[in-house]
Amino acid sequence: MQPRRVLTGLAIVLSLVALPVLVLATTSNWNWLRGPLSRYVHDTTGRALLLQGDLKVHLGWPHTRIQAAGVAFSNPPWAHEKQMFEARSVGFSLAMLPLLDGRIVLNEVQLDRAVALFEKAADGRKNWLLDRQQRDESARITVNHVAIKAGRIGYSDVRQKTAISAIVATSDASTATVTPLSVTAQGLYRGLKLKAQAQGASVLTLREVKTPYRLKLTGTIGPTTVRADGTVTNLAEFSAIDLKIGLSGGSLAQLYPLFGIVLPDTPPYATQGRLLRQAQRWRYEKFSGRIGRSDLAGTLQMDTGGKRRKLTATLASRQLHLADLGPLVGSDHSSAASASGVVAADQPAARRRVLPTTPFRGERWPQMDADVTFKAASIKHNAALPIDTLSTRLQLKDAVLTLDPLRVGVAGGSLAGSLVLDARQQPIRARADLNARKIRLARLFPTFDQNKASIGQLNGDISLRGRGDTVAAMLGSADGKLAMVINEGEISKLMMESVGLHLLEILQLKISGDKPIRIRCGVADFDVKQGVMQSNILVFDTDITRIGGSGSIDLGKEQLDLTLTPKSRKLSLVSLRTPIHVQGSFVDPQVSLDKTTLAARGLGALALGLVNPLLALLPLIETGPGLDSECGQMIREAQTP
Repeated sequence: MQPRRVLTGLAIVLSLVALPVLVLATTSNWNWLRGPLSRYVHDTTGRALLLQGDLKVHLGWPHTRIQAAGVAFSNPPWAHEKQMFEARSVGFSLAMLPLLDGRIVLNEVQLDRAVALFEKAADGRKNWLLDRQQRDESARITVNHVAIKAGRIGYSDVRQKTAISAIVATSDASTATVTPLSVTAQGLYRGLKLKAQAQGASVLTLREVKTPYRLKLTGTIGPTTVRADGTVTNLAEFSAIDLKIGLSGGSLAQLYPLFGIVLPDTPPYATQGRLLRQAQRWRYEKFSGRIGRSDLAGTLQMDTGGKRRKLTATLASRQLHLADLGPLVGSDHSSAASASGVVAADQPAARRRVLPTTPFRGERWPQMDADVTFKAASIKHNAALPIDTLSTRLQLKDAVLTLDPLRVGVAGGSLAGSLVLDARQQPIRARADLNARKIRLARLFPTFDQNKASIGQLNGDISLRGRGDTVAAMLGSADGKLAMVINEGEISKLMMESVGLHLLEILQLKISGDKPIRIRCGVADFDVKQGVMQSNILVFDTDITRIGGSGSIDLGKEQLDLTLTPKSRKLSLVSLRTPIHVQGSFVDPQVSLDKTTLAARGLGALALGLVNPLLALLPLIETGPGLDSECGQMIREAQTP
């Protein structure tokens, strides 16, 4: 084929294409296009497009500028409102190249007196999708930048219990305000009442991936108050965020409906920090605040790209109030009694409980994973509790919550080990393995005056398995062991004379003053079955009195049934030498004397039962006071035929 013929044919084709373009370009009245355009939209979407004012088109490449007045676009029949969109005037820049792929992309959209109502049906249909079934995610208009002079935007989602209405207004440019756009919103978000005010730049950069959009926001969502100031990139998807943000509310658990983050029930809180987002990672960085009366600081990070959300955090508290930990184990922090560590006295004793009874939220645990380290440098508590410090690593994976290692500073020593709560089954399965080491006797009961003269250390092991959705239920169903050993210390002589009921000696000490006496050995060993602690050994031996004990402690019913039988190591001229019964509830224990039974009767049975139980405590004595101690000597004596 000759080149001249090719060029001639190409010129004819270009002329046929260019001729209507040139005609359209010189057209001054585009209103003739309103009818054909409305019919095309109706045939394609099944919905009505009304163009009641002038239509102006400024052809260009790669963008064509279009202006229209009196615009309305109807909703599908299932929607609650007749119109999805209405505006006094609309102007936008239409990208020409995407039209070749059947995509509509609008840049620099300008709206005046606009009302846009977006709605998602219960079956998943979305009124902003333009196919006839409103289900094709590709059948939508892409909007990159929007400037709204005045208008209203609404959004509703039946399944999410969300219905929000926002009034948008732009201040006059002559005021030279930094954030001319203001938004006032109210309604429901996921069933929670929402009120918010926001200020931003006049142009909303909805899909801009490079230019951050300046934003300032204050508002409340249910019981949560939010304050934010910073930038958001790509408002349509929040692809990048850098905000100074403050949160406050009644409990951290109330954030779950907002962010899907499983956090524990807590007292009222307030925090402030820096919120960052890049891709699928959210980070609340270097935040500080308070939970109840406790301070808290650290960094939280949420990764949303995996099978489940994963929370990673490093948290620290300079001063932790023990009452603020109550909700973590199911105590009611809303009452003043719980906050002070005192049970309400106006309740009948039979109805009062010591063990926490508020359920854990185990049904939420499968929604996310977590790896959190926490350390409290000091702990504030009421005078009866000798707790000093707390540190742990909390891991949540596949609905199993593990605290390991868990270390609590107690009375100069420690209670350390692991705690596991498994919510894969209902009720929750619980496992606790704890070791008590070097706990100082003098600090164990700080409010007991006669304990101030005491020295010595306590060592012990706790191993329990239980089930239930509350701490009370877990302990009330527990099986396992509990053992404690006290060795090589001193204790108040007045205390021991009182327990031995040596009346004359008590009178003498009241006159002359108290003095310490040596502790030979103290041993407590319990089997735990179905929440009932049954004593194997209960012995406290000093230079003047050996106290033997037996009985049970019912953790489920919170009832005591113990008998303490003192035996004097010396002759006392006036001694009642009678067993002491400790009975009643944990809240209201009752102490009484058994006036019909001599002390020696209980000790005989105790001595016969020492051999095997003491041998079972041999590992604890080896790791505690040692075999050369008084407790070790007691074992050797028990082994001797």
